[in-house]
Amino acid sequence: MKKQVIFLMTDTTRKDMVGCYGNQKMKTPNLDRLAEEGIRYENAYTCQPVCGPARSAIFTGTFPHTNGMVTNSIAMGENVKTLGQRLSDHGIACGYIGKWHLDGSDYFGNGRCPEGWNPDYWYDMKTYLNELSDEDKIRSRDSKEAYKVGFSEEFTYAHRCSDRAIRYLEEFKDQDFFMSVSYDEPHGPSLCPAPFNHMYDDFKFDSCPSFQDDLSKKPFMQRLWAGKNLHASEEEINQASGGLSLFLGCNSFADYEIGRVLDKIREVTPDAMVIFTSDHGDMLGAHRLFSKNAAAYKEVANIPLIIKGGASGFVENAVASHIDIAPTVMDYFGLPIPKLMEGKSMLPQIRDPFENINEEVFTEFTRYEVDHDGFGGLQIMRAVISEKYKLVIHLLDTDEFYDIENDPYEIHNLIDDENYTEVRNQMHDKLIEHMNNTRDLYRGYQWKMRPWRKEFVPNWENEGYTRQRENEEYEPRQLDYDTGLPMEKAVRKKS
Repeated sequence: MKKQVIFLMTDTTRKDMVGCYGNQKMKTPNLDRLAEEGIRYENAYTCQPVCGPARSAIFTGTFPHTNGMVTNSIAMGENVKTLGQRLSDHGIACGYIGKWHLDGSDYFGNGRCPEGWNPDYWYDMKTYLNELSDEDKIRSRDSKEAYKVGFSEEFTYAHRCSDRAIRYLEEFKDQDFFMSVSYDEPHGPSLCPAPFNHMYDDFKFDSCPSFQDDLSKKPFMQRLWAGKNLHASEEEINQASGGLSLFLGCNSFADYEIGRVLDKIREVTPDAMVIFTSDHGDMLGAHRLFSKNAAAYKEVANIPLIIKGGASGFVENAVASHIDIAPTVMDYFGLPIPKLMEGKSMLPQIRDPFENINEEVFTEFTRYEVDHDGFGGLQIMRAVISEKYKLVIHLLDTDEFYDIENDPYEIHNLIDDENYTEVRNQMHDKLIEHMNNTRDLYRGYQWKMRPWRKEFVPNWENEGYTRQRENEEYEPRQLDYDTGLPMEKAVRKKS
């Protein structure tokens, strides 16, 4: 039997922007149908809620602090390999169509196909722009174009990505392959044709406590981020103006384009595994915030994840993470999971949703983008999340702890609540262990020495370990500093 995987991703699709997640005002019939055919994950998390770092984790199976892409517009390390090379080196055809955002260039990319992917189908946003006249390049970045008479779907990036994906499926339908289709939509400028461009006129989210959060017990950076919205009314924050209507319309347009690809999959590769997700969400006024940044709120970090390829019509409540996608794909193709990958295969859970994979998952933040002085600048955050609790450490600011089972809107910061001391500290210990195990570039005593963890005594040697990179697929084994010989243990007490 052929082994085929199609990975579909949008940019900035919040979980509640997909109808099957409970918001019936959202028109996403194609993704809703996919959820009926597979598993819908309720508690899946991005590894970093900003474009490039989120994608780096998906396609390498390593956290941004490991692969080097801790912010937008910084390239990953030269020795970091993506699924494209790992799979193609085992004879599996790999096609990447759509936004890449991993080459360290600007927003659009450099237009060059990276190793491991089929250059005939490479189509990053720079490639798209190269097809356009200078006049059309400007049109492609202007939201107002969507409202002009005659604006066509054929002009959009999403439509051209879907066209290429359909051709790829036809060409490779009789062999093993991995195909990724990465839409920039619904990310701004959110271009979409009629009827999508007016589909959400006058839309508002249902009133909820998150629009009324005064942020008084939250990190200082969140109050700065809120700006003029800090004292605004819910009516001023929750409204269709400011591009929300077009953004949601473009989200439904992206679903339409995904539907074209899903129809072709059902026609020519009906047994293929299909994975859909988004890189991150958008606050859209929740907690008086917009866009994304160093926050682990569900609006930006808890992303949609739907997988068809095992159980069908199942809703999975256990926590899941983007970090597990790459090892899952490797496992699906019957390949060994590299030692350096920092996630686990979800394949057992995909086949049996009652199989538990993670007790907790992790997300992080370092900086929004190296090009920008704004967006708060340096915002170092690490978070650990379980089904019931969420601990967020802001190295330079106030920390957060939420009982998300009893406070689903994440309003009440319980970081200093003595009733939660034990579980908070347990989560804290797990976060520190994760930072050590993944060789977090920014690990150190500062993450333990929090105002609410008074019993900790800092130590210059921290944990006292040497932790070397262990990757034996594409580079020689690292040498032991004390002997000059190949290391015997990657993790060892310092001599």
